[in-house]
Amino acid sequence: MAHLFNRNVLLGVSGGIAAYKSAELVRQLQQLGATVRVVMTRGAQEFITPLTLQALSGNPVHIELLDEQAEMGMGHIELARWADLLLIAPATADLIARLSAGRADDLLSTVALATAAPLMLAPAMNQQMWKDPATTANIDTLSFRGIRIIGPAAGQQACGDIGLGRMEDPSIIADAAACLFQNSHLAGKHIMITAGPTREALDPVRYISNNSSGKMGYALAAAAVDAGAITTLVSGPVTLKPPERIQFLSVQSAQQMLDQCIELIPECDIFIGCAAVADYRPTKMDNQKIKKNQAKMTLQLERNPDIISAVAASKHRPFTVGFAAETNNVIAYARDKMQRKGLDMMVANDVSNHTIGFNSDNNAVTVLWHDGENTLKLASKASIAQQIIHIIAHQTRQNS
Repeated sequence: MAHLFNRNVLLGVSGGIAAYKSAELVRQLQQLGATVRVVMTRGAQEFITPLTLQALSGNPVHIELLDEQAEMGMGHIELARWADLLLIAPATADLIARLSAGRADDLLSTVALATAAPLMLAPAMNQQMWKDPATTANIDTLSFRGIRIIGPAAGQQACGDIGLGRMEDPSIIADAAACLFQNSHLAGKHIMITAGPTREALDPVRYISNNSSGKMGYALAAAAVDAGAITTLVSGPVTLKPPERIQFLSVQSAQQMLDQCIELIPECDIFIGCAAVADYRPTKMDNQKIKKNQAKMTLQLERNPDIISAVAASKHRPFTVGFAAETNNVIAYARDKMQRKGLDMMVANDVSNHTIGFNSDNNAVTVLWHDGENTLKLASKASIAQQIIHIIAHQTRQNS
């Protein structure tokens, strides 16, 4: 099923009687998972109030091109950058003509020129206006530029005429918008991802940890949601904002992370262990701050539980994917670890390369499975995450 999870839809409403349908369209887009903001022309306000669309969308409605309160008067640029899709419904004959001519004389037409997002139009006008050669030429021009046209539908119109020109049904428009981003590799699957470091306390103020930023795990969570998965992110302490539309569980120690994972494993189809779990923890934690009253101090450590092995050995075993951060013999060590721990897949990366891995926004990895591998070249962690999710989806289908 197509969806709009994690998608920002900017809904443009122009001045036609069909503007009343934009209220239902906001609801339909939200039900598919979109975050919706609305831009209205002055004409649109004659048919439906900004307050209505603000209440439904949960965001302020944008009207004026020159708004001193919006990003130092450059609100149209901010909106253009924010949008993953600019959807104009209804798109009147006048607006279509202005877009065809490249006009930028109000906020909506200016955003249409300024955005790099795809543009979709849902025309709505009198049937004779729709048949007019000028409108036909304008639609052809916009279609040639790659702008998607949805509708119009046929039927009785407000003026009493019957024919093509009615704005398409909001549910059909919303589905068409979702299909632009259709990625259902993991639709309906439950996926759990661990991310970030763990902290193993020495005393109330000190701990053992590592340099993991959590960026790779968080990117995987966003990619999983984008692929339609019901996603749980179990995260150690990081400074990142969790992706939207996930179940987010915050933990500190390896034991806490293990407890959360084991509790949720029965609901899980796929598990990705991306967290950099501390290998050791102090044998005991001091209840008071350790004083600096000696030249040397000896710490006694014990091994932490191996989360990925515990998941792979669990009664309700999901398809299990591990991460191997290595500094040498990367592929050999990663494949050995995959086999020893009984995993279905391993993602290996070279953390000795300081341009990727910990704290970097980029990564390059090799994805291993029992009878194959795929090297993913240097790219953003968001791109790497999407490729990993695609490979996981393919392998789970092969194994089913």
